[in-house]
Amino acid sequence: MDSDLKSVNSGHRELPRRQVIITMAGVMLALFFASLDQTIVGTALPRIITDLGGFAHYTWVATAYIITSTVTLLIAGKLSDMYGRKWFLVGGIAVFIVGSILCGTSQTMNQLIGFRALQGVGAGAIMGMAFITVGDLFPAAERGKYVGFLTGVFGLSSVIGPTLGGFITDNFSWNWVFYINIPFGILIMILFIFFFPHIRPEIQKHRVDYGGIATLILTVVPFMLALTWAGVEYEWLSFPIVFLFAFSAAMLLLFIIIESRVKEPILPLWIFRNRVVSVASIVTFILGFGMFTGIIFIPLYFQGVLGSSATASGSFLTPMMLGLVVGSIVSGQLLARAGGHYRTQGAVGIIFMAVGLFLLSRMTVDTSYATAIMNIIIMGLGLGITMPVYVIAIQNAVPYSIMGVATSTNTFFRSIGGAVGLAIAGSVMNNRFADDFTGGLPPEISAVIPSEQLSSLAENPQALVSPEAQDQLRGFFESMGSQGAQFFQQLLSTMREALNSALTEVFFVAFCAIAVAFIINLFLKEIPLRKDK
Repeated sequence: MDSDLKSVNSGHRELPRRQVIITMAGVMLALFFASLDQTIVGTALPRIITDLGGFAHYTWVATAYIITSTVTLLIAGKLSDMYGRKWFLVGGIAVFIVGSILCGTSQTMNQLIGFRALQGVGAGAIMGMAFITVGDLFPAAERGKYVGFLTGVFGLSSVIGPTLGGFITDNFSWNWVFYINIPFGILIMILFIFFFPHIRPEIQKHRVDYGGIATLILTVVPFMLALTWAGVEYEWLSFPIVFLFAFSAAMLLLFIIIESRVKEPILPLWIFRNRVVSVASIVTFILGFGMFTGIIFIPLYFQGVLGSSATASGSFLTPMMLGLVVGSIVSGQLLARAGGHYRTQGAVGIIFMAVGLFLLSRMTVDTSYATAIMNIIIMGLGLGITMPVYVIAIQNAVPYSIMGVATSTNTFFRSIGGAVGLAIAGSVMNNRFADDFTGGLPPEISAVIPSEQLSSLAENPQALVSPEAQDQLRGFFESMGSQGAQFFQQLLSTMREALNSALTEVFFVAFCAIAVAFIINLFLKEIPLRKDK
């Protein structure tokens, strides 16, 4: 079943219908496999930081994954234009399986972060190839419904992932949220080896842009490190942060010089002269901010502010992802059947996202579960509507010969936006929580808590998400007699108020970013969707 086909200049050769069905089923399974890990970890993160420590590194478990998957997306997208898609998918799954095994055996936060980075390399290849393969199989006028199905698969994994992650965390251990990937990954890899078509470009001799790959990595990684450490590990104007930003800027300049001169650049800069590509990339970058803010910080709100268990917080995230599934499938069908008005559909989706984030930013510790759920449904619906739109717009605006790298560029900017957003949001959350907690704690309580423990609580409100830490803290106050119980409740109340203030500020920052995306989307040029390949 391993078809060995060469693409022609205007597109690709038709595959038998049975092969198209098998290929799409495999791609959907692979995307489900990779995206499940992104969401299943979210509800386990509070318990992970309890066991391994490091509240300040809360976002890094996700950020390390995003950084490496982001870089891999772009590299794999270009190389797949040169050598075909199949073996990048198979190799990505193999790397992901190895990364999952190592994550599950992690003993420290630094180990976990490093192994999550390795997982991200595999995930980048998988997720990049999934959306590119739709462009291989279908003309632009039909791609919308299939991209909608793929984003629906991402949403479905997001429905299952948080609940499954919470259940595993509460009933087994957080390690098993990684081990669960192993049997599924092996099964999907075998399926791809035997059934995925090997569609190759007609030209077989290529020159890999190693200089572009190296400078791309040296641009993105230091930049993300600086954003993540600034305001947490180091002051914003400290030497390490300034040096990382400066080094990243220098590498970016070198990257641009290299890409403008090599024969086959890893990122052809000329594609950004296309207004559809440039505007869609900017909007997608900003939408990534809102997307990852919701996925990562909403479970922390339910656990830390509203007092849910890990399992319950995962189930409360489910309505948001169901909204994403509905929004993406409906949006994809409209793109394919109603003339491809992607600018209008993008604007509608952005409005829904903005309203949802604004409502999230207005929540308090007394907000009801029903109100919080309604807010995240609105956000999820908007996110789902936008997800197929900009992929189709870009694929429709570029020639088939660079469709892989162009599609990956869109996903690259979404991931970069998510990483930048998480870095900014993490800094905002940490600083606001520490300020509100220390400023709001009654003096009589501050006086009885050792300074070292007080500083630890200001950096890591684990008593709000860990029953064990809460019991330990309760025991400390109960040793003081009858007044101790009252002090304990006041302390928890102060921590909850501080965390609420920190998280609602994060949601408001994301709302402001989405409002900017709405304005930029107005400049997106609509081109009728092509009916040829």
